[in-house]
Amino acid sequence: MTQGNLERFMPPFASLNDQERWDVVSYALTLHVTPEQLELGKSLVETNCTDCAKVLAGDPEMMAALSNNDLIKVIKQGMGSLPDFGKDFTDEESTAAAAYIRSLTFASAAAPIAVAATETPVSAETVTPSAETTPVDGTQAAVTPEAGTPQAEIQVTVPATLAAGFGTISGSIDNQTGDALPTDILVTLRSLEHGADMNAGPQEIAAIETVAKADGTFVFENVEMPENRIFIADAVVNGQTYESEFAVVEAGMTELVIPTIQLFATSEDFSVLTVDSLQLHFDFANETEVQIFGVYTISNPTDKSVLVKMAAQEAIPFVPFPEGSTPLGYEATQDTAAFVQTADGFAMPPSTTPYGLIAFASYPKSDTIVVSQTVPLAISGVSILLPEGLKAEGDQLTDDGVQTMQSASFHIYTTGALKAGETLKFTITGKPQDTAVNPDLTQNKTLLIGAGAFGIVLIIAGIWLFMRDRKRVEEVDEEDEEDDEFEDPDSLMDAIIALDDLHRAGKLSDEAYQKRREELKGALKRKS
Repeated sequence: MTQGNLERFMPPFASLNDQERWDVVSYALTLHVTPEQLELGKSLVETNCTDCAKVLAGDPEMMAALSNNDLIKVIKQGMGSLPDFGKDFTDEESTAAAAYIRSLTFASAAAPIAVAATETPVSAETVTPSAETTPVDGTQAAVTPEAGTPQAEIQVTVPATLAAGFGTISGSIDNQTGDALPTDILVTLRSLEHGADMNAGPQEIAAIETVAKADGTFVFENVEMPENRIFIADAVVNGQTYESEFAVVEAGMTELVIPTIQLFATSEDFSVLTVDSLQLHFDFANETEVQIFGVYTISNPTDKSVLVKMAAQEAIPFVPFPEGSTPLGYEATQDTAAFVQTADGFAMPPSTTPYGLIAFASYPKSDTIVVSQTVPLAISGVSILLPEGLKAEGDQLTDDGVQTMQSASFHIYTTGALKAGETLKFTITGKPQDTAVNPDLTQNKTLLIGAGAFGIVLIIAGIWLFMRDRKRVEEVDEEDEEDDEFEDPDSLMDAIIALDDLHRAGKLSDEAYQKRREELKGALKRKS
């Protein structure tokens, strides 16, 4: 659970705490044990050595270190002060005894909580039943009040009417725009679950709608709420879709509160944004072109959501491409704050998490490459990564030398802060060392490792997507080439997960997705 099982395409459960991982282990262990086996194991253990089960199950640390085979060996051969109480057990009996002892180390799951509903008070009579209305067995029978008898108000509590596994989900809209909240805001509740393939991420399985109240609150009733189901709510306000953070159903829940959906005032002035850093990565693996991608880290420190309109050429005005380059497209980094889609572009609400964007472009390959890029926004500093063997020259550059990152070497240059409107200009010369000639950026393993070392997770699938107009100019042996793309199984697993995310977002065709996934899975099997 902690390290994953790459051979079976199971990622590590890094998002779970220790207790949650043990809960998963407990559940997994029940999948290959039948109630009959547990009953047989219980009978065998209680008949032959009740104290043995208490000693073993009472030491969780020891049990965690024992595999099933180890536990069977203890049962049949003994260990320390424990006798070999199962020395005459058959293999089936030993397995059943081990399963029973293992089951004692896990606490039973709490039963679902029954929630009572209180109905409107009703009138009832306070009377003393007559002999005719009191049964001889002492139980209370129904009575009819006599005229003039004082009446009293009593509370009648009845069981909840919700079916098992159903409940109420509520939330609210936090209006920080300064204007009145629009009426009839449509709120959509989306439910997601993980499928059989945990690598694929959660899949949307249902969506229901309601209209928010005047105060911005909303309620969804009689919603199916199985344990671990994920819920997200979104609201459409003035043509923009605002989304909540996710909420997860815990065992026994019948009420769930969705994190608040926040609305912000808007501005089209993108000059309020700040570029915290820019990394320029260069790839010389293509035979005819030099491919470049700039990784931007951007913050919105204001209290307004910045609206960004994309022109007809789908360009982001404050993320330019170098002069003379061929634009290839953009991609959000995996750790970015969430962009909000609009009719003619996107919005960047205030966020404590920075936004991450990657701009892809290419230059014709030559012995000398002049890079010139004007920055619309002030930048705290730029880092330039070149494959070892290449050099950059420019008045704004500081040579930080060749550095090794994750077994790959890069010649790194940095700049100081750049003012808005200033032009970054430098010249690249030389030849890269140890770079095989390949037709596209996805084959440059060294470049990807270097990008990852700077804290940006650049996955093969994401880069591959934006080479949309490019074709391979030569055929390579697929198995050898894919094995060389990645250093270890972890990198391959990351690539598969990213590929699944792109397909789920509709950015990748089914045919391309299936083909690439099979290639990556094959490479993962060979690496494992």
